Amino acid sequence: MITLGIDPGTARLGFGVVDDDPEPTPLAFGVLETSSDRPMAERLLTLFDALTGLLAEHRPDVVAVEQLFFARNVTTAIVVGQARGVVLLAAARAGVPVVEYSPSEVKHAVVGYGKADKPQMQEMVRLALGLATVPHPDDAADALAVALCHGQTAPFLARTAGG
Repeated sequence: MITLGIDPGTARLGFGVVDDDPEPTPLAFGVLETSSDRPMAERLLTLFDALTGLLAEHRPDVVAVEQLFFARNVTTAIVVGQARGVVLLAAARAGVPVVEYSPSEVKHAVVGYGKADKPQMQEMVRLALGLATVPHPDDAADALAVALCHGQTAPFLARTAGG
């Protein structure tokens, strides 16, 4: 199973492609960046086009995206929500199913603790994928964590759906 993990954002959208057969292996990771001096519609189009390219290149079986979470900043939540919408649209256009995980679900699946901090998460991503160093930038590491979360969660979900 190939999973395209996404850490949504409009300035920097993290992505990580992981093949789980037989063990989690990173195929690609990085960030899609847009310039803050461009109109939002243009930035969203840039993300859509880049995501469409990633979907065509890697042909994932599923797109795993982090759910929207915000504590205080509603403006940030709206902007991130727009980026998530672009991700959902690109996946739907490519015919790829989407699964969503909350930040605490990702942390629990990857670290075993739903309130893990960023350094713990990054180190577990590094170890799980056999990388020499922690993936950079942070957005890419977060996207790889979302993909790993799905790799850990999907077999359980498949078993429970069948029984």
